[in-house]
Amino acid sequence: MNKESKKGNFKGATRYILDDELAKIVNISMALEMPLLLKGEPGTGKTMLAHAIAESLKMPLIVLNVKSSMKLVDALYQYDTLTRLNDSRFGDSKRDVSNIEEYIKMGKIGQSFTADKRTVLLIDEIDKADTDFQDDMLDVLDQMEFDIIEIDKTISAKNRPVIVITSNAKKDLSDPFLGRCNFHHIAFPDPKMMRKIVKVHFPDIDTTLMEHAVTTFYKLRELDTVEKKPATRELINWIRALQADDDFRPKNLEKGEVPFLGVLFKKSQDYQMASHAVNRRVM
Repeated sequence: MNKESKKGNFKGATRYILDDELAKIVNISMALEMPLLLKGEPGTGKTMLAHAIAESLKMPLIVLNVKSSMKLVDALYQYDTLTRLNDSRFGDSKRDVSNIEEYIKMGKIGQSFTADKRTVLLIDEIDKADTDFQDDMLDVLDQMEFDIIEIDKTISAKNRPVIVITSNAKKDLSDPFLGRCNFHHIAFPDPKMMRKIVKVHFPDIDTTLMEHAVTTFYKLRELDTVEKKPATRELINWIRALQADDDFRPKNLEKGEVPFLGVLFKKSQDYQMASHAVNRRVM
């Protein structure tokens, strides 16, 4: 266990606002050397937390973006048989074709194990993978080692990575998986927290603009007919759009005039519903 985990000194990062409970569970997970499983709707900052930990503790960040078709071995290592075959056929490679190890490339988990410095390993959207992938992956992360079958070699972690796993809760995770992680649900920020987030991104923002933008944003999120509610990222981009428009005035939002709805709503049906609500002044 390294000094960072003993001190438990993660308190946030330059552009990441977090509450005390989230900071504590991050530090406890590092102290207990357990993966931290984060759930919450898109836009709550699950993925960005790993970036913030890496920035704060000055660790390299390695990101494994989980795909539905992914096999665990792909996250551990890849054996490039095609390149080896071509090298053996054409004989113009500087590599020793008889040495299979020269054709082994580490996957994202393998990279975190073989790194000389402790890393933050983000396993993003684990709920896309099947149950076998999830459980087998945690076996590897528990043991901190895996075998490369082709060369009969065991790779053991030089340093135990700080592991952050995210889930959008699209699919249930197995009980064994849940039992081997620390869990935290990141709720969508309330207006008070959102104002803090906005101030981080726009330190010099006009107070009137921030108040009207945040108020309008939450009214739009309350529309029952909207399938994909705008998240923090959309709010930040929307404020940028408002600031870039020389004709825009913050008081317009108070009057119910909401420009650039396409920045907030990315689905045609949601955009149409929001436009209808704005035009009818029912939000």
